[in-house]
Amino acid sequence: MLCMEGSGTGPASVPIEVGFVLPDGSGYCTLIRPPAAWTHWDAKAERVHRIARETAVAHGRSVAEVAAQLNQRLAGRLLYCEAWAQADDWLRMLFAAAGTAPTFQLENLRTLLTTREAAVWPVLQRQVASEMRLQRHRASADAKILQHTLVRLRAPLPEPPR
Repeated sequence: MLCMEGSGTGPASVPIEVGFVLPDGSGYCTLIRPPAAWTHWDAKAERVHRIARETAVAHGRSVAEVAAQLNQRLAGRLLYCEAWAQADDWLRMLFAAAGTAPTFQLENLRTLLTTREAAVWPVLQRQVASEMRLQRHRASADAKILQHTLVRLRAPLPEPPR
């Protein structure tokens, strides 16, 4: 699972954090230092993810470093994300700014779900998030919640009592 945080949600928004969790539970998360040309910043989005632009600038990695690390760790993999359209746009923006292309693929999590699973997903996701008690709305935490929700969704149901 891969998740991203951005400077906002509209077409002018830019990626500021990326995180993923692999099937074995290992993961990665980093802030992205926005290049000078990436000026969009939405205060509402900042209140949600609690990443100030100054924090991303001071502690983020360059777009080239982030793209290289993603390619190294994810080469040949297929990852899933919940907000696919936005994440795909942000990944394209990140890799274009880095002057390279991804060596992995990103797909909409919805393609894994049946109609029934998609209907129960939001409730189950809130339940998993509550149980996990992750303190931050951040890319790596969100990816963990997605992974645990999918595992829970696919787990066999317990036998009813006799």
